[in-house]
Amino acid sequence: MTTAQHLVMTIRLLDTRYHGTPEWPPAPARVFQALVAGAARGDSLPADAARALAWLEALPPPVIAAPWARVGNRIEMYVPNNDADTVGGDPDRISEIRVKKLVVPRLLEHDPVVMYAWPVAPDTALDPAILDVAAELYQLGRGVDMAWAVAEWLDDDALGARLLEHRGTVHRPASSGSDPLPCPAPGSLDSLVRRHRASLERIRVEGVGNAARTLFSQPPKPRFVPVGYASASQRWVYELRDAGDDAKRWPWPLARVVALIEGLRDAAAARLRDALPDEHGAIERAIVGRKADGRDAGPVEQRVRIVPLPSIGHAEVDPAVRRVLVEVPSDCPLRATDVAWAFSGLAWTDSATGELGPFVLAVTESDTMLDHYRARHGTRRWRSVVAAALPTGAQRRRIEPSRMRDQAKPARERVAEEARAAHAVETALRHAGIGACALEVTVQREPFSRRGARAEAFASGTRFAKERLWHVAVELSAPIQGPLVIGDGRFLGLGVMAPVIETDGIFAFSIGDAAAVADREALVRALRRAVMARVQVTLGARQLGSFFSGHEASGEPARAAGANHIAIQWDPTRARLLVIAPHVLDRREPRDDERSELRVLDRALEGFTDLRAGRAGRFQLSRCSTSEARPYYARSRRWRSVLPYTVNRHRHGAPAAVTLTEDVRAECIRRRLPTPEVTVIASRGVAGRGLEGNLVLEFSVAIDGPLALGRTRYLGGGLFLPDVQGTG
Repeated sequence: MTTAQHLVMTIRLLDTRYHGTPEWPPAPARVFQALVAGAARGDSLPADAARALAWLEALPPPVIAAPWARVGNRIEMYVPNNDADTVGGDPDRISEIRVKKLVVPRLLEHDPVVMYAWPVAPDTALDPAILDVAAELYQLGRGVDMAWAVAEWLDDDALGARLLEHRGTVHRPASSGSDPLPCPAPGSLDSLVRRHRASLERIRVEGVGNAARTLFSQPPKPRFVPVGYASASQRWVYELRDAGDDAKRWPWPLARVVALIEGLRDAAAARLRDALPDEHGAIERAIVGRKADGRDAGPVEQRVRIVPLPSIGHAEVDPAVRRVLVEVPSDCPLRATDVAWAFSGLAWTDSATGELGPFVLAVTESDTMLDHYRARHGTRRWRSVVAAALPTGAQRRRIEPSRMRDQAKPARERVAEEARAAHAVETALRHAGIGACALEVTVQREPFSRRGARAEAFASGTRFAKERLWHVAVELSAPIQGPLVIGDGRFLGLGVMAPVIETDGIFAFSIGDAAAVADREALVRALRRAVMARVQVTLGARQLGSFFSGHEASGEPARAAGANHIAIQWDPTRARLLVIAPHVLDRREPRDDERSELRVLDRALEGFTDLRAGRAGRFQLSRCSTSEARPYYARSRRWRSVLPYTVNRHRHGAPAAVTLTEDVRAECIRRRLPTPEVTVIASRGVAGRGLEGNLVLEFSVAIDGPLALGRTRYLGGGLFLPDVQGTG
């Protein structure tokens, strides 16, 4: 028992109908309540059971393996209301207080078994009494959902094997999970005990005689914590090995990916039909994508996805397909191991002639190429390697090849076609299960890589007209990990996207009511506080570093070598709030530690739409796309301040214009910029800040933006923009 790493509790329902609402699978909090109810003796808990339940509530959230379930028909039932006093307690009059109750059961397929696996840290002492507590469970869900449970200790290997054989969905705790479930936490058991005791006294009478009043008090809510759960797919990567020499990979032409995927799909389905004669309906739904009668498409969420992985990662690589990814969703009606077996050693078969191909599939443990199609930390920018088949509304007007000159499209028509296609990309993202919005979409017929294939080249031999095919680049409102496959042909190998891994340097937000900004300094300081607060929530227990705060752990300003931090700026000309990375201000590549912190910042700013700036007001924010931040990277010789420049040091006895000129020149030298010619437009002394002024800087050579200088360059001051109206 010392090698156990998981407490695994298997709960078997008596029936294949489950009535607990509203969540599925049954939440760990529901299981915990069922364990408490089963272990209780009257209104008390035995000491061993209380100790074991307190031990259980301190464990991390469990992995949940549930059977496939679908929502059944809604049933109306009429049951007596719990109010017999209104009819004098007469059982013959119970029909007078019946009320309608709606019941919506979940219908479970295969074995009605739900498994919960709590991880146990190696240094955590095991409490064997929890096994006896599990044996006392008698119900899960509503009163009609009778059940019993068995608990055991399993190590990683045993649990992994059991999950691999599981027929149903597997749900794991995930920070980005879209399905939060309440889970027990330290204090949950005590909260249930308090709730039970309070429920016994929720009705009490105050006063006597005619002054007596019946009071009802709501029992306190139990203490549970919401935990996000995600249902992950299982993936295998297969290499196309030469049938004559299995040491060599076979390169499949990029433009013929549909023929490749169709052949593999049909061959795998045929192998499964032979091996599983009783599962023909499930094979049609999961592999081919049809219902058992062959008439309609099956549920998309249950389909196995076969994704070609063209070779990418270097500008000169041949983008032929040498690997395919087979992804089995958790809702798949087939065992993942059966699907993996069906593709292992599979020979491609021509769908038209039945002829065997020149290669076989061999599973590989290497994720090197797969890593080029996913972003481990998530990214917001993606672009197609294989063209996507967009909905019919995005189709271009076909031009007869013999009448290219007569039927040429004017610019207005081309713009309209691209606009329709861009709108169709948003629909394609939604169909692919992507919840993030598209901030910016680019569509074109040309490939994004030099050795790629044009969009129309992928149409040959497919059911898609070439006018429906587009190469797509998209920037999302939130980062995703991928792999990402979009469009109507995503189950046929089309629409394969690759992440564009670029480090964001400027995070720009448009502000709802720019005219209401009366106090620039208060607005910028409020944004700084909000950014640091959101970053701290993202970091959790980890301390907020100087990259975000500009201060050391002691509270002193960060002065160590290379200790730069983000800058917060306000651009009044475009009504944009800016969060600028230090490497951008310093015109250099980010360090590895800065890249890591930028990913944290990107996650922290997801969904940031509301800025409360105290007396300065409350503002609605909208995150701008990358292209909207590009003007700040502009290159120019002449720059004009849009926020006042504040001097770093005062020269006593010198005129304000001389002090400003000398200080900004010294600042430019310190920032490794050419020494500019300085024109002072205005100057003033500000209490608490010192001397500041509006300047025009003219350099001998053009320099790249953004440009922020002076003592307040990190907090709403010294921002310069190209002076396009200047004459020099």
